[in-house]
Amino acid sequence: MKPTNPIFRVFGQSPIRPLQQHMAKARDCARELMGFVASVLHHDWDLARARQQTIVILEHEADNIKNDLRSHLPKSLFMPFSRSDLLDMLTLQDEIANKVKDIAGLILGRNMTIPAAIATRYVDLLKRCIDATEKAAQAVSELNELLETGFRGAEVNIIEAMIQELHEIEHDTDEIQVDVRQALFAIEPTLNPIDAIFLYKVIQWTGDIADNAQQVGNRLQLLLAK
Repeated sequence: MKPTNPIFRVFGQSPIRPLQQHMAKARDCARELMGFVASVLHHDWDLARARQQTIVILEHEADNIKNDLRSHLPKSLFMPFSRSDLLDMLTLQDEIANKVKDIAGLILGRNMTIPAAIATRYVDLLKRCIDATEKAAQAVSELNELLETGFRGAEVNIIEAMIQELHEIEHDTDEIQVDVRQALFAIEPTLNPIDAIFLYKVIQWTGDIADNAQQVGNRLQLLLAK
């Protein structure tokens, strides 16, 4: 017998799958940002432009998944969490993809260079932020198993360990972000003031990627507590 619920017809057996697909797209956006920044550091603007376009495409694909899920999600779900819980998770995940697109767009739009004095530590920050998105995506991918076990047992411990690791990663990004800002502050007198302002913004937005990934983990933690 075919399922009659429209969410089943559109997404299969559960709306969890598109949520996971959306988080994977957000993670892929973050991954692509590393290649984009590498191109910027090498002043290869043609390659940077191509990679920025890849980010735009990935973010657009994430938006399509988000819009489909929002449009077809029933008013009530036969699940251990509510419709609003799922939509909140979706919004938090979406912030990751949006922030990555904003960073690449700002850097490319202004042809920004990343000063050598901060480049190494900035790349460290970006790598750790990408680690945060990887861990968030891994945790979200476990939701199927969590549902099957009724939010009980060993699977809960696995998810909680991932969430704890996510918190530790985000803490690392906070510390690295301080280092990058201090390095930028040290060379600030040598920079055009407008360039300095936008470099601080790029640093902040990069840190926001990890913050948003942590918030995804926090939302998962709330689901476990319900």
